[in-house]
Amino acid sequence: MKTLVKHIITLALPLLLAGCSHAPQNVRQDNSIPKIFPDYVGVTIPAGIAPLNFNYDGPSESIFVEARGSKGGSIEAEGDYADFDIDQWHELTNLNKGGKIIFTVNVKQNGEWTRYKSFDVNVSADPIGEWGLTYRLVAPGYEVYGKMGLYQRELATFRQQAIIENTSVPGACMNCHTPNRTNPDNFTFHVRGSNGGTIIGGRDGFKILNAKNDSLKGSLVYPYWHPSGRFIAYSTNKTHQSFHAVRSERIEVFDQASDILILNPTTNEIVLNPSVMTPENYENYPVFSPDGRTLYFVASVAWDIPANYKRIRYNLCKVGFDARTGRTIGQPDTIFNARLMGKSATHPRPSYDGRFIIFTMADYGVFPIWHNEADQWLFDIRTGKARPLTEINSRAADSFHNWSSNSRWLVFTSRRIDGYYTRLYLTHVNSDGTMSKPFLLPQKNPWEFYDRSLFSFNTPDFTSHPFNLKSRDFVRAIVSPERIETKIR
Repeated sequence: MKTLVKHIITLALPLLLAGCSHAPQNVRQDNSIPKIFPDYVGVTIPAGIAPLNFNYDGPSESIFVEARGSKGGSIEAEGDYADFDIDQWHELTNLNKGGKIIFTVNVKQNGEWTRYKSFDVNVSADPIGEWGLTYRLVAPGYEVYGKMGLYQRELATFRQQAIIENTSVPGACMNCHTPNRTNPDNFTFHVRGSNGGTIIGGRDGFKILNAKNDSLKGSLVYPYWHPSGRFIAYSTNKTHQSFHAVRSERIEVFDQASDILILNPTTNEIVLNPSVMTPENYENYPVFSPDGRTLYFVASVAWDIPANYKRIRYNLCKVGFDARTGRTIGQPDTIFNARLMGKSATHPRPSYDGRFIIFTMADYGVFPIWHNEADQWLFDIRTGKARPLTEINSRAADSFHNWSSNSRWLVFTSRRIDGYYTRLYLTHVNSDGTMSKPFLLPQKNPWEFYDRSLFSFNTPDFTSHPFNLKSRDFVRAIVSPERIETKIR
């Protein structure tokens, strides 16, 4: 009986709140939009996302916020910051798909209340279609591998869980975790350090390859799955970093060699394709088209490095691909010539509907995360034209990105808050490629979380369901000397 009563009360609570408001009385009206952190004014969100909790950006004794749906329903939050009940929030967003949520913020200062002009948040009719996100969290520090790890975060809540942390494997550096089209049943990531190796796995387990081979220029670094799951494209890189002597620039990461390889994860065979392993070029960041028939990548003239690091500029290229053999077909074509613009194009990611390729543009180089001028661009595969994504770019570095499986949402990294730490932003993508105002990944108490965190978010991707393999199994395998050798074909 107690369980039944509790259940009824829980279900009735949102309806009760919708009809009975506790809003402050005798308020002073201010016709300006309140300053809040994060800036959620006018953003577009998916239904079911974690609550858009926010802080008032100014002195206050308390705040009171009403969130009212254009299609019905309302909820309230009162306290030091706007902290909405998660179940009520989900009900409100689901009720208002294709509509809006109108926020009215009241701020108490010196014992008196001020009510600010209301603002809207759009609730898209397009679902996000993903359980959550995966990403790296990387602590500051350049000379050695600081604390870092691979994590997953449920989008409907604030729950974050470690996949693996290098505190369990001292001296190790985990590269980006890459699923196949957001499905973690196929995944790969590389581990650098004395216990290095390339991990490839699925629902039932994983294996570690000895990624170094006499025929390769380095380890298997930046991966991308063929949609069939039969192949993985990797770049193999000799990567170095240097420090700038000027205050406005900090780190420069560059390659002294790079090629593209195709791995068969079933046979552990590496397919060498001369068309993407040319001595006169640096080929990097391979990705497959959604139909698996095209391999996209970036390529730069192989200048002497580091003396000519500012002359390294990458173009966006493509070459045909045979999904039966793992061989490229024909010679590569340049589909976007960034070099002619005095720019460098990196981090290509095709939308899963085959319509667009998002990429990063910087003045030079292959690692734009430290470049303040780095912006995101969108290449239209149908028209062959590209444009800067001014609606989501900022004055700070906007760099790495990935699509949701329905190609209607994008997650990307940006340093726009303080210029130092990368955080995650999400944006809705319309069918014509235009994008909504991006919103910062929601947190329970945003100011507290982002102000106290000493970690940057890195290489985010969507994940269709939780990654279920155990961290201790990874640790046990990584510290073991056993590795599977790759074969060249």
